[in-house]
Amino acid sequence: MAIIKPNNNTISAITALPAGVGGKVLQIQTTFKSSVSSITTNGDNAVDITGMSVAITPSSSSSKILVQASLFYMFNDTTYGSLGGISIMRGSTAIGTGGQSYSSGTVVGEANSNSNTNIFATVPLLFLDSPNTTSATTYKLQAKNSIGGDKTFYVNGRRNGSNYGSSTITVMEIAG
Repeated sequence: MAIIKPNNNTISAITALPAGVGGKVLQIQTTFKSSVSSITTNGDNAVDITGMSVAITPSSSSSKILVQASLFYMFNDTTYGSLGGISIMRGSTAIGTGGQSYSSGTVVGEANSNSNTNIFATVPLLFLDSPNTTSATTYKLQAKNSIGGDKTFYVNGRRNGSNYGSSTITVMEIAG
């Protein structure tokens, strides 16, 4: 059997993808979280959401990384304004915020017998990032409430541990 030499090069001499490969998905990494956990934030500090991070090592510095995430969370509060925001982070840098400190999502609420409000939110996030690196890169989600004071959020369920949903973060390397 003959040895194939792309563009008349040995395999070890190839350092870039051939022309016409742009836009193809090269790899996918994902994290799925179904357990219930809590996080407490205040109006000054954003905090990492435990279990909502994923690492990818791009094969080329010209690759793009498509970040998709869906986060289910809830909190109990009579003040709707305390609904927190969710950010996609590349390492310690917020990305895809459009100049805002966090993104928004779809929110539903229910009144309970104590006249409090249970806010359930499913936040879909999508951003095409250009990290310009071939080093391992971690993408994660952070939460921050929109007013001062400590607020506790429950990822995937309620404070009593009842599970109501699941969350995921997926990254795809797209050839540049």
